[in-house]
Amino acid sequence: MRILVLQHLDVEHPGVFRDIWRTKGHDWVTVELDVGEPIPDFEGFDLLAVMGGPMDVWQEDAHPWLFAEKAAIRTWVRDLGRPYFGVCLGCQLLADALGGEVGLMARPEVGLATVELTDAGRADPVFAGFPPAFETLQWHGAQVARPPEGAEVLASNAACAVQAFRFGRHAYGFQYHSEITPSTVPDWGRIPEYAASLEAALGAGAAARLAAEVEPRLAAFRADAERIDANFAALIGR
Repeated sequence: MRILVLQHLDVEHPGVFRDIWRTKGHDWVTVELDVGEPIPDFEGFDLLAVMGGPMDVWQEDAHPWLFAEKAAIRTWVRDLGRPYFGVCLGCQLLADALGGEVGLMARPEVGLATVELTDAGRADPVFAGFPPAFETLQWHGAQVARPPEGAEVLASNAACAVQAFRFGRHAYGFQYHSEITPSTVPDWGRIPEYAASLEAALGAGAAARLAAEVEPRLAAFRADAERIDANFAALIGR
């Protein structure tokens, strides 16, 4: 495949998926929107992957490129019907671009948390092989408050009702982070907005504690990422 990756912060990249894609022989082009790089023509791309970031979907005044990004997502998903993989902000942008609602949470969800598959999620091919509930890494203060009309909510928990959803045949948004690597928590902990939400949720010194908690789980998180990628690839192939 040839993958177009939209990033909003240089350290919030596809992470472990880059290793998975490289092993499979995929190519990808990264566009760093926060530094002014333009979205290219879609010709020749098979998948649009949209990553996270410290901004919110409604902050167009501070980040005018959000207008173009949302328009691109609408064109890609609604008009062209092509596969979409969105993580965190990328999940929220998918919802917002297609007419759903995104809003602030009462309290940020940061750290390790369990999510549960809905009935639709247990039946969805992207979660084939997953247990009904599984552990994830969370790092967000906004959430999809209302999915787009026609979307299916696939995973949820008490803190955030929309942890994953599907629109159409193969446009997916995942609120939780499956892309993490050994450097993810240290890298994100150096971003002021992320450090603030981390300490607000978990207290002073939270970055070091979270990194220590995540480290023994990295192999399991990678296995989940590989499973999601394999399931998604099979879905696209069908």
